[in-house]
Formats: sequence, C-alpha cells, structure tokens
Amino acid sequence: MKAVFDTNVVLDLLMDRTPYADAAAMLFAAVEQGEIAGCLCGTTIITIHSLAAKGLGRDRARTEIGKLLNLFEIAPITRPVLQESLDNNFDDFEDAVIYQAACHVGAQAIVTRNSRVFRCSDMSVCSPDELVKTLQATRGNK
Repeated sequence: MKAVFDTNVVLDLLMDRTPYADAAAMLFAAVEQGEIAGCLCGTTIITIHSLAAKGLGRDRARTEIGKLLNLFEIAPITRPVLQESLDNNFDDFEDAVIYQAACHVGAQAIVTRNSRVFRCSDMSVCSPDELVKTLQATRGNK
C-alpha cells in the first residue's frame, strides 16, 4: 500500500510527542522495511524543516530532512495539484494540497491524526494507530 503521511505524524516522531510517537515509529519502521510505500507531500518537508530548525537547530533540521528524503517518496507540488486544491471542498488549503498530491502519486491512503480535515477525501484516511493494527493483523495472517 502507498500511503501519504500527514505532517502531524512526522512531527509526532521527530518531536517525540507522547503518546503518539510510538505508533509513528512503528509506521516509519514499516516504511523502512518495505511494508508500506511511504510518501510525504512536498509541503510537509518544508514545514518540518521550518519547525525543526526553530526547535532543534538548523543542523539537526537538515539531518532530519535528509533522513526523511532517504526514507520517503516525495509527492510533488505542481500546478495541477495546486489548481485542484483550489477547486475542491476542503476547508484548509494545506490539507487540500496534501490530498491532491496524494492523488497524483497514486496513494491509497492518508495517515493522519486529524482525519476530519480529510472528510472530503475519496481515498482511505486512517490514524497511525489504525494502520499499525492493520499491519499487525496482516502479519498475523502470514
């Protein structure tokens, strides 16, 4: 499954937000092991760098962005993604861009702790905990 990870899930791990960091870490490991084809929206990389540079320092921010770029596919922000984001029914433009970028890379799901903002989504939207449970169930059936 190809899944786009929302910015909040990445921040959960990077900032070690309790109790959310554990599920995020399990999903990052699943991406690393090839169980999930993980993607990040280009806007997520920009947001993460900005917040990490303020909170962790510029050098650490660059290191963390490098890790993300090595681990995840990046869903690009193109003119069609931006235009379609303007034309849809999302309340928040950034969420609309993440959704449209996910559509353009052929993602089957968006992983987020804020599923209500993706209520207009035509694709599956799940929380990190839900995806962890799904992966565990799938592993148990093998």
